[in-house]
Amino acid sequence: MLRRSETVWLQGGREVAVHDTRLEELLDAVRTGKIQLPDFQRDWKWDDGRIRSLLATVTQEFPLGVIMSLETGGTAPQFKPRPLAGTQVPAGTPPEHLLLDGQQRLTALYQALVAQQPVETKDSRDNDISVWYYIDIVKATGSEEDREDAILAVPASRILRRSPSRGDVLDLSSRDKECAAGLFPLNLCFDRRTLRAWQRAYEDRDEARERHWENFDAGVLKQIEQFQVPWVKLRKDTSTEAVCVVFERVNTGGLNLNVFELLTATYAGNRAYADEHGKEFNLRGDWERIKDGLAEKYPVLEKLASLEFLQALALVLSYRRRRQFLAEHPNSSEAPSIRCKRKDLLALPLSDYREWTPKITHAFAWASEFLSEQCVFREAELPYQTQLVPLATIRVILGDAIDTPQARKKIVQWYWCGVFGELYGSTTDTRFAKDIEQVIDWIEGGSEPDTVTEASFQEQRLRSMSSKLSAAYKGVFALLLQHGCYDWYASASPISGESLVAEAVDFRLVFPKAWFDSAALKNAHVTSVVNKTPLSTRAAKTIGTRAPAVYLDMFARESGAQPEWVDDLVESHFIDPKTLRANDYEAFYRDRTEQLLGLIESAMGKPVVRAASAASAI
Repeated sequence: MLRRSETVWLQGGREVAVHDTRLEELLDAVRTGKIQLPDFQRDWKWDDGRIRSLLATVTQEFPLGVIMSLETGGTAPQFKPRPLAGTQVPAGTPPEHLLLDGQQRLTALYQALVAQQPVETKDSRDNDISVWYYIDIVKATGSEEDREDAILAVPASRILRRSPSRGDVLDLSSRDKECAAGLFPLNLCFDRRTLRAWQRAYEDRDEARERHWENFDAGVLKQIEQFQVPWVKLRKDTSTEAVCVVFERVNTGGLNLNVFELLTATYAGNRAYADEHGKEFNLRGDWERIKDGLAEKYPVLEKLASLEFLQALALVLSYRRRRQFLAEHPNSSEAPSIRCKRKDLLALPLSDYREWTPKITHAFAWASEFLSEQCVFREAELPYQTQLVPLATIRVILGDAIDTPQARKKIVQWYWCGVFGELYGSTTDTRFAKDIEQVIDWIEGGSEPDTVTEASFQEQRLRSMSSKLSAAYKGVFALLLQHGCYDWYASASPISGESLVAEAVDFRLVFPKAWFDSAALKNAHVTSVVNKTPLSTRAAKTIGTRAPAVYLDMFARESGAQPEWVDDLVESHFIDPKTLRANDYEAFYRDRTEQLLGLIESAMGKPVVRAASAASAI
């Protein structure tokens, strides 16, 4: 018999007991709707292999794992419920518990052991299938190692063609045929009247079957009947934030609970948020409308997340509360802080969401236009997705005042300090709060924000950057575009957002790897951003494996341009063409390093940290 004596610790050190509960009782609660899902739970998705493995676990009384639920009816915001997949719970049936962890297991067990309809699942090739689950009576009472092999998935027609070419067809379309085959339908496990009738029909076929059934009843059916599941019941007064934390820690499906989904379920489950016609507010649908509208017009916002949208809203609201408090209590040290942590997001009133959503949406559109001016056109070239949040928040708070020349200059400097200081890679919610207050104060005449004063870029970092995942790497790409670099095919205009896509512009090696191999040179910084520059696919094909002096002449011949014109195009990339025509990598690397450092200094508005020696090793 399965026995558990465990505790689960919630915030504040509160202890919650684990209750051993019979599987039959749990599945009956699922059937009647006493146990339902909160609407934020993902859909059931287990495949046939996992279902059969689970059924084998139950028939052998192996541990199933804890399930967790939240009692309904508390004072905390309630979530919209929905029945588990496959049940026939009448609409509007109020649940007693909302299942936080265990959906996949309970749904699979309910559909296989209780439901009087085929289980809709998938096979090993991810094809949709509709099956009944049977267990081979004789095989199941043999070695326990064969238990999973004893469980069979049979098509909804109850006819299984195991080898059509040899006419091997298993027909279970009637009780008599099931008994003849010795295959027991598992969805009769808890239907005792039908189960006994099936037993009598099975035993009546010959005397040996009485012994088979006796072994099957004791070794399989009794195990299922007596099977117990550890059940953690969170009290109805558990806070929404605690529910979110617990879900993320114990959910065995491996999926994190999105705060936006939790807030969606909260709004949908609260009648106070319904409109005058009683229709619940669909936060998810509203967000999809906003996201699709922004992404369609602004490619850089393609991966804007619901969490980032909510963070901007929470920052705006908490900033306003703090400012109002300080205006009323100028000498107080107890002003509320600027925050956008999970607790703050979960407490956002729908009225504030509705009021501020248009302004937040407009601010993200403004942020996209700002980034376009910095020559960050697409999500793939965006140094920090997270930096969109304070950028949009500051725009909401300052309004049009952010577009004055003085304010714009400071915003640009703050942005590039964040990128090249690589300050938005972690603990972003804390930096968000500081930046919101400090950048706004700076624009209004105060001192520089921490993001500007703390930002530091070192020469050695430039040499080591070679990954597209680096924010500073993407920053160099954008700065080169911003300063009007041309493609090397005698382009009439600098690379733009349109030509970036049309001509498949990407960072390409200036000195190809093959050149180093042919020259028998080894260099640790071949793939450094210093040896890369934005060029089209067409230009990259001309470069190929050739030495720079060779491919520069080819650019001139193929485009019909004078060599001097090609040199001008090269110079637009902060590269000295003389070093390329001489195939002098060391001279090229030293010069390009210095020019790129100057470019970064200009963007950050402060000196970078150079190596001890100007002639440092390359």
